[in-house]
Amino acid sequence: MDKKDIRALIHLLDDPDDEVSNVVTCSLRELGTDIIPELENAWEKTIDHYYQRKIENIIQDIQFMNVKNNLADWKESGASDLLEGACWIARYQYPYLENVDVQRSIQMISDDIWLELNNKLTALEKIRIINHFIYDVHRLSRNHKNIHSPRNSFINLVLEGKKGNPLSLGIIYLLVAKNLDIPVCGINLPKIFLLAYLDDQLSRRNKTSFREVLFYINPYQRGSVLGEREIDHYLAQQKIAPKKSFYTPCSNKTIIERLLLNLVLSYEKSGYREKSEDMKELLKIFYGD
Repeated sequence: MDKKDIRALIHLLDDPDDEVSNVVTCSLRELGTDIIPELENAWEKTIDHYYQRKIENIIQDIQFMNVKNNLADWKESGASDLLEGACWIARYQYPYLENVDVQRSIQMISDDIWLELNNKLTALEKIRIINHFIYDVHRLSRNHKNIHSPRNSFINLVLEGKKGNPLSLGIIYLLVAKNLDIPVCGINLPKIFLLAYLDDQLSRRNKTSFREVLFYINPYQRGSVLGEREIDHYLAQQKIAPKKSFYTPCSNKTIIERLLLNLVLSYEKSGYREKSEDMKELLKIFYGD
């Protein structure tokens, strides 16, 4: 459909016949993100608040479907790029976010750390250096004053504001470690998200593809190092029965599922029930109905 036809269709949104307006609304939604500039142009040229609100709703619907469809594609294609998954979640609130902007911020942290790393360092020494640059130099920290804020789950805002929750700080830590080729992965522990440093040398000696956990890392406590006993103690305190999955690496898909679950609760606690329902809709990509 050319621009002239699109503009004519947008003009019909103002039709007094509700049936015509509803049909036009559905047609515009189906045209996708390509028509958003024309919708924004129409919004700017009118002072009719009711007409503007109609346009705003269509733009929001199109942007939401764009996030939903691309997140589904990300999952179906193997969910290999954690940054891409996190950016699609952030685009729910910030639709014009570019992956490259987030990657640039992650790369700045990674480049600073890379200058201090060498092959002679032990795993613990490498983690101490990573912790120093993430928490001391770049000043990322936990948002303990407003832990339930939805802002904590959007990677762009965490990088800008330097504050996040256990999961968002863990995602940034994982992305930095990936840039540095450091074998760190996520651990999907109930109520807290941890990381694990994997022992590549041990797996090579045992001639197996399985990589054992050398130690655990708490990204919410400035990268403090933990052992298996600390996880045992934590689960006992929380009265949670131990499971193998609480000690072993989780997938990128699981991390993004958890990010969505965080947003469901954050929006509910913040009083944004419609946004919470949107997050539940996105969760259906992973859980079904």
